[in-house]
Amino acid sequence: MTAILDQLRTAPRSVLGKLPGASSDDDETRRPLPVSGMLAAAATLGVGLAALTTLTLVGWIAAPRGTLGSGLPGVFRTAAQLWLAAHHAGFAIPGGRVGLLPLGLTILPAMLLYRAGRWMARDADLRLRLPARLPKNSPREKAQARRRAQLVLVAQAGVSLAAPYALLAGLIALVARNEITQPFIGEALLSHFVLAFLAGALATARMIGPWRVMLRLLPERVRALTVGTAVGTAVLLVAGLVLVLVAVALNFEQVTELSGVLSPGFVGGVLLLLLQLLYLLNVVIWASSYIAGPGFAIGADTLVAPTGVQLGTVPSLPLLGALPESGPVPVWMMAVIALPFAAGAVAGVMVARISPSPSYEAAPLWGFLTGVSTGLVAGVLAALSGGPIGGGRLAAIGPSPWEVALSVALEVGVAAGISAGVTNLLLLNKRARVPLDKAAAPVRKAGAAIAKAASKVGLAESDPRPLPGHWMDATEADTQEIPVIRDDWQDEHASAEAETLAQARPRPPEPAARPPRKDIVDESDDRGGHVIYVDPYAWDRD
Repeated sequence: MTAILDQLRTAPRSVLGKLPGASSDDDETRRPLPVSGMLAAAATLGVGLAALTTLTLVGWIAAPRGTLGSGLPGVFRTAAQLWLAAHHAGFAIPGGRVGLLPLGLTILPAMLLYRAGRWMARDADLRLRLPARLPKNSPREKAQARRRAQLVLVAQAGVSLAAPYALLAGLIALVARNEITQPFIGEALLSHFVLAFLAGALATARMIGPWRVMLRLLPERVRALTVGTAVGTAVLLVAGLVLVLVAVALNFEQVTELSGVLSPGFVGGVLLLLLQLLYLLNVVIWASSYIAGPGFAIGADTLVAPTGVQLGTVPSLPLLGALPESGPVPVWMMAVIALPFAAGAVAGVMVARISPSPSYEAAPLWGFLTGVSTGLVAGVLAALSGGPIGGGRLAAIGPSPWEVALSVALEVGVAAGISAGVTNLLLLNKRARVPLDKAAAPVRKAGAAIAKAASKVGLAESDPRPLPGHWMDATEADTQEIPVIRDDWQDEHASAEAETLAQARPRPPEPAARPPRKDIVDESDDRGGHVIYVDPYAWDRD
């Protein structure tokens, strides 16, 4: 080990620049994209497993022996199972399966993958592949070709990170197997690939420009639908979070009583609090399903919905003490069903403002499609937030995905269609734009405040270091300077421009400006007291 450290200490800079932790400005040290993706995936798995192993070791010391595994090998196997659960990969146990996994734990691998994707995009040799010739060679066609090349590059970066990450996850799933829990290898491969692809693609797109410019990679209609769907989903989740906080505040005594019954101790209490925070996102999605109307279940033959509550014996988790009692629900609680319509109204306004329609009939249709996409996202979140815990009565926990998707699609879609149509009509009317801009001013201020807060926590930081070896064309964004092209080769842009200039027809030189004639006097000039007339045909008279 000492010999290896001595060799690294005396290694030249060209060799150290190729290490994952080192940076170099030499273009020759740029690695191929698959190699950088493999190194980033391995580093992410190593750091994530190390963090979870440390946390599991603390719990193993505080908890009774045998709870988190027997010995250090059992602790590492438990940490590997937690890592798989962080990617929402289920387990098979005797008599059933475990699918109710904390979505809050997904934040750890997501952040690590995003940072690894940023490093991969900086370390790899990323170049756009633009066609040398275009049929029309118009500015719009050039912009579309550039956008397609950028999307292809972003997808390649996501696959370069996700493929080795999923393969390494398969090995972890094999290591984490024991006599009781057996991970589903298919779910592990799929979940790791999807999460790594999204994080790698997002990180690479972030290298092109700021957050506000990333959406410009998408066509206008797709960008409007994406923003509308994100806004509608965010409003539903915020409403769900507010509902959870209000329920906990109203039933705080029951929550404290359940915590006292468990009596976990100091270290156990900290771990119990951490476990509830990890499941908080699941509970928020359940509350959003409650707002949408279908509600959710806490076991077989149970229902928590605005129309009524039917509960049995619930798991001994203090956070579940905020659930209402069985029986009819007060009439005023039915007012929460209006929140999805409000979310749809806001989403429809965003869609119409981003992509106005010249025809009055098209805008409501795009608003309704925004509601359909929001319903699909809500259904996916409902499926991820619930799942079984073994067999028997706890085999059905959480909301029904198809019921949530259908309810949200209709509620948000109808409201978004109406608001998009009205907003589009106001935008086409020039006189109505002034009050609409005044109404949108608080939304802009809120967005600026969120962006400022994100920059303070490092989510929207701008890396001042240059990007050597990168040829990511970003003329639509304010980004880092592109390196100077060396003399021994040309990139695609330079060759295409030279070929276009060579094929262009040379323009004739413009004639030089003639000096003004002095042999003609303006007849209106009488400053000398008389007018001089010049006969222009005098030369032809003999």
